[in-house]
Parts: sequence; structure tokens; C-alpha cells
Amino acid sequence: MVYTVTLNPSLDYIVDVKDFKNGVVNRSCNEKINAGGKGLNVSFVLKNLGIESVALGFLAGFTGKEIERRLFEKGIGSDFVFLKEGFSRINVKLRSGEETEINGQGPLVQQEEVLSLEKKIDALREKDVLVLAGSIPSGLGQDFYGRLMKKVLDKDVMVVVDATKELLLESLEHRPFLVKPNNFELGEVFGVDLKTGDDVVPYAKKLLEMGAKNVLVSLAAQGAVLLCEDGKVYKSKAPEGKLVNSVGAGDSMVAGFIAGYLLNNDYEMALKMGVCAGSASACSSELATMEKVNEFLKQNLSLKNT
Repeated sequence: MVYTVTLNPSLDYIVDVKDFKNGVVNRSCNEKINAGGKGLNVSFVLKNLGIESVALGFLAGFTGKEIERRLFEKGIGSDFVFLKEGFSRINVKLRSGEETEINGQGPLVQQEEVLSLEKKIDALREKDVLVLAGSIPSGLGQDFYGRLMKKVLDKDVMVVVDATKELLLESLEHRPFLVKPNNFELGEVFGVDLKTGDDVVPYAKKLLEMGAKNVLVSLAAQGAVLLCEDGKVYKSKAPEGKLVNSVGAGDSMVAGFIAGYLLNNDYEMALKMGVCAGSASACSSELATMEKVNEFLKQNLSLKNT
């Protein structure tokens, strides 16, 4: 089973306003609400690709109940820890020519609630997949992903980490199966500016040396680079398509990679599925569907092995 962890999920209120002006009453011309969070996005796309998952993390209040309802509505299993106080955050995305975001802080997590989540991680079994994605609530510490990974170190659980800065670095000593920074995040770790596939390779190799088994670096419209534990380096261009919305594209790449690997046990197919799933979300107003992924797979992306 695949388990995704979203520690600070949200309801995303997305509103379009024509010619927004400060200090006056503005009226929306379009609006929608989505359940948000990187781990949740991975679960949504996995479901679309025919892979079942269980969503874990923390929920609270009326917004938490709505997030859980939306997962149930999509047929996605969940086993969240419900917090005693507060409510899951609401993120506002205002689109009027350009996009402005206001992200909520999220609820405070108590120690006994942390222990409840750790018990759920303890219950994972051999061959399960654990996806740790996104930021964490304040107060848990930048080593929190590492603490969760320790729970499954001796269980042959495939751990995937999609995080930035300290969260990413703290995870490496626990030998994650896959880490997935984008080129900007990878550059941020090492204090360099990385723009191309060739640029990212030497720094992705550093993550391998620091403990990651495989490193997948997304490059937006340029595609992605995969460095494997067997020493091979694969580069893939992105399929042709018109960019509609990049939100969730990286999470979709993670989901596509996992689906491709679980279905084929092959890194090349995993990379193709990952790149096509990321592009399928980027070229649509919704997260990647199997139909859209298959459409891009038909472009027969060539992989360069270096």
C-alpha cells in the first residue's frame, strides 16, 4: 500500500476577479474550492492512475472534516489524526492578471497527537510506500521527516521525500528511495543557480553521496533528470503541450514516478510516467488523469542515458 503524509493540509479557495482593486468591494467572476497539500495531490493523482493510497497527517475542525469528505468522495482512503483544537488552514489564491496567495498557518499540534501519527507510521509493513511531501507545522522541527523515517528503517519500506532545504537534508541519512527537488530547490540547497539538466547533474550526485538512493530533479518545461542508485543518469524532455497551471505539477510527477515504478519495476518507465503526469497537470486546469497521461505517453518521449 502507498501511504502519503500531509502534515498541514488545506482547503484552497481559488477566486478569479476581473481588475482587482485594493480598498474597495470586488466581486468574483469564478471561484472553486480544492483540498490542498502536496501529499494529498499525490494521492489524488495516484487514484487517477489506478494506484490506491491512504492519506495520513493531521486534520482539525470543520475544514478538516471537509478535506476528509473530499477524499472519501474521490474514493481515497484516509487515516488522519484529528486534532483537539483549531482548524485545518484555508489558503486563498486570488487571480486577477497575476496570482496572489495568502496561506494560512494551520493548527497547533500537541505532543500526544504527534505520537498518534507515529503509531500509524509504525504499523507500515514490508513493501509499503511512504510519501513525505511538503512543509510541516511550526513546532515539529526540521528533523520531523527523519523521525518518521526511523520508524520504518528496518521494514523495507520505500520512502519518497518531496521537501526543501533542511527537511530534505535531514532525510538523507535515512536512505530514502527517492527525493524529488526541482532545479531551484536543488540550487537553493547548495547556494548555486541551476537552469539546465546538465547543471543539476553534479549537485544531484551530491544528494546520492549524502544518502539518497535515487534523485529525480524536475525542470518544468525542460522535463526532468533522474540519477539512479545503479549509477545511470536519465534525461527526459517534457511532452509538447500548452501550460495552463503549474500548481501540483511536481506532486503529479512524484505520483507518476511511483505508479510507473510499481507497475513496471523499471526506472525508465517510472521517469516517463513521472514526466507525463507532471505535464498532464501543468497542461490542464485539474490534476493529471490517466487519459491525459496516456496521451502524452504516445509522444514516445526519448530518454537520454548518460
